[in-house]
Amino acid sequence: MSESVGRVLGTEDATPLAFWVGVGPEAYAQLDDVLTTERQVPGVGTVRISGVVTAVRSRHEGAQFDSDVFDIAGGLLPAQVQEAAEVTVTRVEPEVFVPPRPGAEVQRASGEDRDRALYFDGMARQVPLGFSRDGQPVFLNPDFLDGTRGAHVSISGISGVATKTSFATWMLYSLLHSGALGAEAANTKALIFNVKGEDLLLLDHDNTKIDETVRDSYRRLGMEPGAFKSVEVLAPPREGDANGVPDVACRSTGVDAFYWTLAEFCQLSLLPFVFADGDDDRQQYTMVVHQVAARLRKEARPKDNGAVAVDGQLLTSYRDLVDLVCERLSDDETRTEWAGSAIGLGTVNAFIRRLIASGRDIGRLIRGDLPPKGAVLTSDAQVTVVDLHNLPDRAQRFVVGVVLRTEFERKEKAGTARPLQFVVLDELNKYAPREGTSPIKDILLDIAERGRSLGVILIGAQQTASEVERRIASNSAIRVVGRLDAAEATRPEYGFLTQAQRMRVLMAKPGTMFVAQPELPVPLVVNFPFPAWATRPAEAGSAPAPTARSGRAMSPTAKVDPFDLAGDDEDDIPF
Repeated sequence: MSESVGRVLGTEDATPLAFWVGVGPEAYAQLDDVLTTERQVPGVGTVRISGVVTAVRSRHEGAQFDSDVFDIAGGLLPAQVQEAAEVTVTRVEPEVFVPPRPGAEVQRASGEDRDRALYFDGMARQVPLGFSRDGQPVFLNPDFLDGTRGAHVSISGISGVATKTSFATWMLYSLLHSGALGAEAANTKALIFNVKGEDLLLLDHDNTKIDETVRDSYRRLGMEPGAFKSVEVLAPPREGDANGVPDVACRSTGVDAFYWTLAEFCQLSLLPFVFADGDDDRQQYTMVVHQVAARLRKEARPKDNGAVAVDGQLLTSYRDLVDLVCERLSDDETRTEWAGSAIGLGTVNAFIRRLIASGRDIGRLIRGDLPPKGAVLTSDAQVTVVDLHNLPDRAQRFVVGVVLRTEFERKEKAGTARPLQFVVLDELNKYAPREGTSPIKDILLDIAERGRSLGVILIGAQQTASEVERRIASNSAIRVVGRLDAAEATRPEYGFLTQAQRMRVLMAKPGTMFVAQPELPVPLVVNFPFPAWATRPAEAGSAPAPTARSGRAMSPTAKVDPFDLAGDDEDDIPF
């Protein structure tokens, strides 16, 4: 049964898009409540007007001066306490846009009325996002996520506080386990780049810290709590290790190393991704980059274990390749062939300096002493985590650029949007900054603008949406905001937030997100459940048994977190 909250105020203008409600003496209204009222319109009948509370105020009626509050509290002056709530309209049925009449009764929407007000009733499929402040489920329309009517997600917030990565993985879990994708979920893939710590390397392990309350929250959303069932972890080889052992501390199995052979580096023209800094690509030496890449592709001859021969000289390491290129560019007789005839010596020297500097960062990823692995992402697991946290910035950019290009080209060749490929990338403002250009930024722009038709869906996270390329943000159908700092919250990129929400994001707690989706004019405030998968070794329980999809033994983990020096009794999980 609907609960009466109050009546439409007559002292404030009521419009078809917003109105104020005087809250009754025995009732209350809080931010994010869903309220509804009705009006009789001649020739139309009953028009139901529903909306979300976006502001609440309380004041003394009858007081003239600030000091009157003391006399009123002491019973010396007559006055009445009155609360009022601003309602931003979300839905009008039928669509006759008339304002509600002053004095009309306003009720708290529940059940079917709430579903209609928030357009949940029109969602043929629903992705559970979490719970609203009234404890009721909140859903996302997957049509705006899987490319049917829109695609891509942008998540913004302060690092370490906004829980951006936690929400991104929760959204993936909900999408894959809620039934929203139907039978298609079995073939849907997710590629996650792990850039901070080893938090995302244990997605396939149950979280031992969850309690029955958390389990019940999952069940209320129509899912059983648990870890991701099919996960493969890819990590770079350890520095100086001749056998290519993956550089991972928290698990010993269920993880494989990724690298590229020298032959692949030359044949696939991967050199531009060594210079993937946005500032670098505006310099003249980028012409040398592409000229050298073309020369290597033409001259390199594959040899055993991924090595190559160039002009009869055998190269077995990235350092060998760097030395050869520097030698050819330093020689007056070969410089023109390798750099081009219109390139000055200063430009060539600038390229050489940066190429030599890349040896320290890229060396362990480009191998001429190990057999080729084929494509880097050879895993058949549903979720593939590419670990980057042990790599320096230049190497991280290289891996992100090459892997994204490989996956996008694979989808282009497939010529179909199914199965879907989700890509989760944090620090998007680093890879696709608003200013400058780079190979990675070009790929991300391609994904943002054409990925929907190819089934490549970007879930990008960043601390500051104001520093991300505008076209990427504008192509994101779903926009999510966690806690922001005051300066960032005033940026126009957050214009979809109401004025009150811009203030609220300054103090949002971990696990609270503001989610905007195209069907609703007001972002919904969502509290999403605690992760049911481990986010650190100290939480890791059992992993699922090997499945037919992965065919690999799952990983034992360290029982003690080596970074947890003070114990974890009072240490909050990074949620």
